[in-house]
Amino acid sequence: MKRQTAVRDYGGISAADRQAERRRKLLTAGRRIWGESGVTEVTVRGVCAAAGLIPRYFYEQFPNREALLFAIADEVRDDLLERLVDAGLNTPGALVDKLRAALTAFLEAIDADPHVHRIVAGDVSSVPGLAEHRAQILDIITELVMRYAPDVLDDDIPDPDELRRGALFMVGGMNQLIEAWLDDPRETPAELAAIGAELCIAVVRGVRLENPSAGS
Repeated sequence: MKRQTAVRDYGGISAADRQAERRRKLLTAGRRIWGESGVTEVTVRGVCAAAGLIPRYFYEQFPNREALLFAIADEVRDDLLERLVDAGLNTPGALVDKLRAALTAFLEAIDADPHVHRIVAGDVSSVPGLAEHRAQILDIITELVMRYAPDVLDDDIPDPDELRRGALFMVGGMNQLIEAWLDDPRETPAELAAIGAELCIAVVRGVRLENPSAGS
């Protein structure tokens, strides 16, 4: 029991807190290396050195290098999604205003941090399954559109099948615009967001025309 107590509490810091802090250091180090040098440069040894930790602590948190990379990708994804949703829901005005704000927040987060840019858009073909895992953000955004559509469309909501088709079309099309922009960022984030918002509105209008009785 004395040994367990020592493991739980050292210097006033619990074992859980120490583990959480080590995990944070490993994620931060891995994210920085990936963002600065590319995914192939993220190694267990390099991450541990950058985090100031020995490999034993790495394997307490992650079974292998790939697990760390997936965790970093998830962290970046979740941060971008949080910005997207918060800006969209908290911006007053019409639907186009909400879309523009959401897309601007999303794009500015990528544009402002070259590390995020590389993690989001860099080549990850050397890590099996990571490209497919990273692409799951499109499915998540589609589900978010489905979830929050009633909040922003009031009563003028198409039936679920039409709404899903419209959401898939908007998300897929916007993703293509963003990918092209990441390769050649000619527009500012705000400019691309305005373009994307107008295109999304065109899709919404098309869905409503196909369902003139929606909301009636």
